[in-house]
Amino acid sequence: MNKTQTQLPTDTWITATWQEYIQTIENPIYEKAKTYYNNGKFRIETSPLGYKHGKDHMVITTIVNLFAMAKQIKVDGRNDTTYRKTGLRAAQPDASFYIGENADVIHQEASIIDLDIYPPPNLVIEVANTSLADDKGEKRLLYEAMNVAEYWIVDVQKVEIIAFAIANGGSKRINQSQVLPGLAISLLEEALQRTSQENQIQVYTWLFSQFQT
Repeated sequence: MNKTQTQLPTDTWITATWQEYIQTIENPIYEKAKTYYNNGKFRIETSPLGYKHGKDHMVITTIVNLFAMAKQIKVDGRNDTTYRKTGLRAAQPDASFYIGENADVIHQEASIIDLDIYPPPNLVIEVANTSLADDKGEKRLLYEAMNVAEYWIVDVQKVEIIAFAIANGGSKRINQSQVLPGLAISLLEEALQRTSQENQIQVYTWLFSQFQT
């Protein structure tokens, strides 16, 4: 694979060794792309994210922080952070959170989270506008292999959240968060739906009152 001569297909999984993956992502043309690697395949995402993706991303991460504030749960949230287990897998989820006793585990200077040193995040979130099938498929398998505790997919088009609890290399749908106990997935969806007709601050004010009950 010659990174200087070949521009690879994007938004699809291609077969490659770990060395080829690392060589490819070091190419400046992919500097702003998101990349994933699992099971001898990798994916480069360069699709334009758009207004709805950016808005739902902002709303969902704010909701997690509001809930943590209301319930006095320690969190350490990150956007577009690279997680890497050398030779095996890598991911750049839209958002991720270390929660509770793990909230202070990552060294503040770490630019890439080395999963040979640190635990995986408790919660990973992908905001799906054009990537829903992949987020429910290959990326779900990737996060199962990474042993994250919980995985949410925000379906921008349907304004719904598909949430999975992950354990023992597999995952199952859940209606209530396990890493943020007491947080109903339906409440998250209602908040997202409200933002289409109300200002975000109005939605956050309503939501925070719900969290305090």
